[in-house]
Amino acid sequence: MAERVIVVGAGVVGLTCAVRLLEAGHRVDVVARDLPRETTSAVAAGVWYPYRALPQDRVTAWAATSYAVFDALADTDPDSGVRMVPGTQVFAGAAPEPWWSSAVPALERTRDVPAGWQEGLRFATPIADTSVYLDWLLARVEDAGGTVTRLNLGGLPEEGLVVNCSGLGARLLGADRTVVPVRGQVVYVEQFGLDRWWLDASGPTYVIPRAREVVVGSSDVEGEWSRTPDPVAAEDILERAARLVPALRQARVLRHKVGLRPVRPAVRLERVGDVVHCYGHGGAGVTLSWGVADEVVALVERRSLSAQPSG
Repeated sequence: MAERVIVVGAGVVGLTCAVRLLEAGHRVDVVARDLPRETTSAVAAGVWYPYRALPQDRVTAWAATSYAVFDALADTDPDSGVRMVPGTQVFAGAAPEPWWSSAVPALERTRDVPAGWQEGLRFATPIADTSVYLDWLLARVEDAGGTVTRLNLGGLPEEGLVVNCSGLGARLLGADRTVVPVRGQVVYVEQFGLDRWWLDASGPTYVIPRAREVVVGSSDVEGEWSRTPDPVAAEDILERAARLVPALRQARVLRHKVGLRPVRPAVRLERVGDVVHCYGHGGAGVTLSWGVADEVVALVERRSLSAQPSG
């Protein structure tokens, strides 16, 4: 049975849940204080990589689903802004087996790493240029008959079925004080011919190539709410990243941005009455988006099935 569903939140998770719900035949309206290009998702580097998200088993399963969807999009829909890009995660010592390794088709150990690191893991990963990808998701919602409306809510809607993808807004809308901001600052520089990504998760430090620019990050400051870029932090980010990719030292800086990752001890994905909560994805909103969206649809349809007459 088709349901009318209100999705709260227009970041990558909210929009992806809306797409999957519409595909399942539901009527969907997205409401949010911030429109897609104003969300933390718009600041994200858009690289598939499980970061600051738990528990490991559920995150691995969601991430594997998303990886497969992104891989298919990269092959079939260039307008999505998704590409599969090879790269290397570097380590000061021997490269450990990542707890999420089963979500990736292939990992290769390598000693071909910059000076200062001992070993790396090479793999291809999806990169979604969020300046393109969020518009693509929005278009999919609207083309399927859904709506996206700016609305500053004081609480979750009390009528109908609600999917709460409000991110940090869950502190208010879900009365959940365990969700905290983790400030991430990034620097965008001109594309200088970089065709692979580099990552040192201990920073985190990353250099992520897009078609027209390179995203350089990041910082990880828990409990900090300021969205104003810090020049000192930007200098530190660029210096760390230049050790990975020395050519960055000559790249022209385009702009600075700050995003607040919605971090929680564990991702909350559960149904309570007529509300499906789906938030607390940390630095892995893009990474988990399609996996959690599929589970949201299953939770929504639990009521639809139980409401059908028997016999």
